[in-house]
Amino acid sequence: MIEPTAGTVRFDGTDLRTLDGPELRRFRRRAQIVFQVPCASLNPRRTEAEIVSLGLVVHERLDRAAARARVAAMLERVGLSAAHLDRCPHQFSGGQRQRIGIARALVLRPELLVLDEPVSALDVSIQAQILALLRELQEELGLTYLFIAHDLAVVAHVGDRVAVLCLGRIPELGPTRVVLAEPAHPYTRALLAAVPPLDGRRERGAGRLAGEPPSPVRPPAGCRFHPRCPHALPVCRELAPALLEVAPGHASACHLHRAAA
Repeated sequence: MIEPTAGTVRFDGTDLRTLDGPELRRFRRRAQIVFQVPCASLNPRRTEAEIVSLGLVVHERLDRAAARARVAAMLERVGLSAAHLDRCPHQFSGGQRQRIGIARALVLRPELLVLDEPVSALDVSIQAQILALLRELQEELGLTYLFIAHDLAVVAHVGDRVAVLCLGRIPELGPTRVVLAEPAHPYTRALLAAVPPLDGRRERGAGRLAGEPPSPVRPPAGCRFHPRCPHALPVCRELAPALLEVAPGHASACHLHRAAA
């Protein structure tokens, strides 16, 4: 919906910005998305059956009976009753609506599922159910997830690899367990320090950053984190650091690594 102004988006080696017409239509079957707020991403004027079957009608041109049968099977798979096909979104709970969104995304049998904060709008108990469901579906259907989240506990639970974002750039990338246990970038360490400890042993203010976050509209030159970084070097204000491998499969974009080397 928003045209990119720079950069590339590659999927399976193909730049998606070069696709048009039939090629773009075919790609849309391979990648689907689950949105953050289920009540806002479901058309309130359509029934559950109409919402989930729309992709089948558009891409596979199935008749009503065939599409309804596929939809019923998918809804059962995500933990919903096929007896409620003709209900509208307002007749479901938040967790059920998110399951409808997952069913809509999976009914076309995609390879990639983009999950944009899929549990942040749900209660903790419902979050656990949805995360467990996503795990089961991933193993059963061989899916690849691009999971966007700010909750580090959720990231630790679902992610195999994690890319940390700071004002549109990636300061650290690597295996989730390694990045969360042994963060290499000062920004990642600051994120982890901001999580309240369950035992309450951390001193008040420990790990707190000085200053205000920079504007994402006018990000600072050089390293995006340098205005608040306690280890900033003069070069950090002028030159954006490149990702540098600090361990096998683990990279960090920080001038400190080059200075240490």
